[in-house]
Amino acid sequence: MQIGKPSQRRTSISTAAPDSITVRNRDLCKELIGQVSLTEFFCLLLTGKPPTDVQRLFLDASLVSISEHGLVPSIQAARMTFAAAPEALQGAVAAGLLGCGSVVLGSSEEAGKLFASLLAKTPHEGTLEQVVEREISALRARRAPLPGFGHPLHQQEDPRATRLLAMADEHGTAGENVRVLRAIAAAVPNIYGRALPINVSGAIPAVLLDVGFPLKALKGVPLVARSVSLVAHLLEESVEPIGFALAHAGENAIEYVA
Repeated sequence: MQIGKPSQRRTSISTAAPDSITVRNRDLCKELIGQVSLTEFFCLLLTGKPPTDVQRLFLDASLVSISEHGLVPSIQAARMTFAAAPEALQGAVAAGLLGCGSVVLGSSEEAGKLFASLLAKTPHEGTLEQVVEREISALRARRAPLPGFGHPLHQQEDPRATRLLAMADEHGTAGENVRVLRAIAAAVPNIYGRALPINVSGAIPAVLLDVGFPLKALKGVPLVARSVSLVAHLLEESVEPIGFALAHAGENAIEYVA
């Protein structure tokens, strides 16, 4: 019995032969190795086209902005996993990435989907401001999270978001997605009764979508970025281990109730 919809059995990404490897119709060894950066290669793999200078700039900036943020849950999970299984670096990296979701690390995708939904309703369902007011109020009413806003540490301003949005203004790339992000930010105090800062996971989709990054690949940005950070933390863990100390601190922080 066939599972799933029938489809053409093909790929346009890569193929390998005994004497060559072809990636997006380019010879890996002759045209790519030593000639493109990893960011450029990432764009080529995703879209089949090399990035423009501005696309490379904003993807680089986004990757750097979301890569590292201290001993966050993904890092702790990875370091504790590595402490228990130091022979499985790949398992520890995987443990760190598995928590990339709608609450931590993965909300760029959710924010991007929200922007697309709001923009699709404009202008035939009202002005952008009217659509934002109605739809964000509905989110608030059903107690759904507002992706891209708020942060437990950066409660007044997320400096990473501020920098990415400033770059969009500086380079003239701020478009409809930055506009909708800022419209949400303007509406938030009235709807929520207080200001919520734009966080990095709100700024990343806004600036990337405005330079043509694919919406469906947004979640890959924090995954790729955090992988870099995880490998660094696990190298440090192998030399100066704190994984068991993190586990011990977690156990001591929780009260057992019979």
